[in-house]
Amino acid sequence: MKVCFLGSDIFRGSVYGRGHPLNIARVWPVIDICHALGWIEAGEYQPIAPAEPHALHLFHTPDYVSALLEAEEYQKISDTKMQRHRIGLDSNPIFPQVYSRPATAAAASMHGAQLLLAGQMQTVFNPSGGTHHGMPDRANGFCFVNDPALAILTLIQGGAGRVAYIDIDAHHADGVEAHLSTDPRIRLWSVHEENRWPRTGKPADKGGGQARNFTLPRGADDSALLEIVNLHILPDVEQFDPEFIILQAGCDGLLDDPQSGLAYSNHGYWRAAEQILGIERPTLVLGGGGYNPFTTARAWSGLWGLIKKKNPYQTRANSEVRKILSSLEWQHRRARHIPEQWTGQLFDETG
Repeated sequence: MKVCFLGSDIFRGSVYGRGHPLNIARVWPVIDICHALGWIEAGEYQPIAPAEPHALHLFHTPDYVSALLEAEEYQKISDTKMQRHRIGLDSNPIFPQVYSRPATAAAASMHGAQLLLAGQMQTVFNPSGGTHHGMPDRANGFCFVNDPALAILTLIQGGAGRVAYIDIDAHHADGVEAHLSTDPRIRLWSVHEENRWPRTGKPADKGGGQARNFTLPRGADDSALLEIVNLHILPDVEQFDPEFIILQAGCDGLLDDPQSGLAYSNHGYWRAAEQILGIERPTLVLGGGGYNPFTTARAWSGLWGLIKKKNPYQTRANSEVRKILSSLEWQHRRARHIPEQWTGQLFDETG
């Protein structure tokens, strides 16, 4: 089974800043938990360096990439550039790794796509990816670089004739749809919470013709997610018959995530991912939203477990995993009381 896990130490200590929803640890706990469980074998983990600026021009404008580089170097940009590119505005803060961090996630997604094209891997996992809101010339929705779009374009540039992009994040994949939904070689499916920011992706919205959107009401649970995946997305994907699949597996639809009103357990989230992995096409699995560090670490660790044919539904924390989870910090009212399952096991207790 040809699988690999892409990551980087840049995600250790790199956060968006005090008070921001992404002022949390997300990627490194997943790497460490999967190592601690023995789920990463020799050669499966590949460290990734930031993408060179020109590589990002596949989707982003040179002026925008230059502005990100300038913002990282000087920790500020001119008001004109700030207004044009929204860097430093709209919850897209300037922080020490404002270029390097998203450029690393993008490099991982593009490298993953290249591994799939070359037939070297069947499944590639990049939990740092999934930043689907980024626009070609501006930051948007905490996303500075649109790595899913870059991965899709890498596949297309490499000769792929049919690429399926499936997005189960609680928020609509507006950046991907707005710029890649006219190409008949690409088909996009997004299931997300209705009336949730960015408030795009209505059920009738097909973008440029190749998008399919499904909305769920506040409080929707596992059964609602799985109904859409099984009855609508899977049959549509099978009819499209993609050569490659990109799964954006944002986990902000989980019940204890503060950035949505959805109520999935990680059982339902994993089952949805399993159904998509079960299509058995070369697949790039990305992260995305996830704003509770405890639930995010457990959900994405379990996702890698599924890729490795492990059983996260019954995986309890060993002493090392418990130590990792117990070390996480979260300045949020929901963290005033830490449930035992947040540190003692990967799976949620379900009724």
